[in-house]
Amino acid sequence: MQITDTHIHLYSEAFDEDRTQVVEQAMAQGIERFFIPAIDSAYTESMFQLERDFPGKVFLMAGLHPTHVKENFREELDHVRHLLSQRKFWAIGETGIDLYWDKTFFPQQRVAFKEQIAMAKELGLPIVIHCRESFDEIFEVLEEEKGDDLYGIFHCFTGTYEQALRAIGFNMKLGIGGVVTFKNGKIDTFLDKIGLEHIVLETDAPYLAPAPFRGKRNQPAYLMQVLNKLSDIYGLPQGEVARITTENSKQVFGI
Repeated sequence: MQITDTHIHLYSEAFDEDRTQVVEQAMAQGIERFFIPAIDSAYTESMFQLERDFPGKVFLMAGLHPTHVKENFREELDHVRHLLSQRKFWAIGETGIDLYWDKTFFPQQRVAFKEQIAMAKELGLPIVIHCRESFDEIFEVLEEEKGDDLYGIFHCFTGTYEQALRAIGFNMKLGIGGVVTFKNGKIDTFLDKIGLEHIVLETDAPYLAPAPFRGKRNQPAYLMQVLNKLSDIYGLPQGEVARITTENSKQVFGI
């Protein structure tokens, strides 16, 4: 059973003490592919080191996280462009808009989001969208940019059924992680109305650990809790959910 974690911050300092052990534990469960979103230039070298440490298992994205869009966002976007000119990446992300933590740089977040979409289109890459308290703002940008060359993943999807359908309409897969196991997560109440061909699995580790580990450090092996929950929701064996969602991830990332 090959399982793909489409969104995990393995370079996080939270894994500095046991990173290799954490990856090996996940691989023992069949989780063999790890897609690594960018945050900003401070983590670039750590991401490259991950790729060296786990060849053929770790796949990197390039991008600027919306919560790290600050006064220097132009320099950060130039860094992303430089990286993209030097080597292969598998997606642009994570990008998007976050209005939960700080609205100060909302105009700059929107500009950065649109420019990263342009980078993705130019290179034929998917985008990986971070959306927190910003569905309307994200959809407004996607409406402006929509087309066959716009596709990717709505990372950590936590919206409504109607928002899920709208996201899918923009050629987006829904990234489903630990929230689907939360008692108040709500997405478990309608996911069975969404075809499994629109779903990919993710942890967002070290964040958003699923039940029964909620509040603890998330790790890739906990993707099994997400897989189990989706198996229950869709009434399918775990192996079939793993197969379909991994195939979906291959369609998005091209690998």
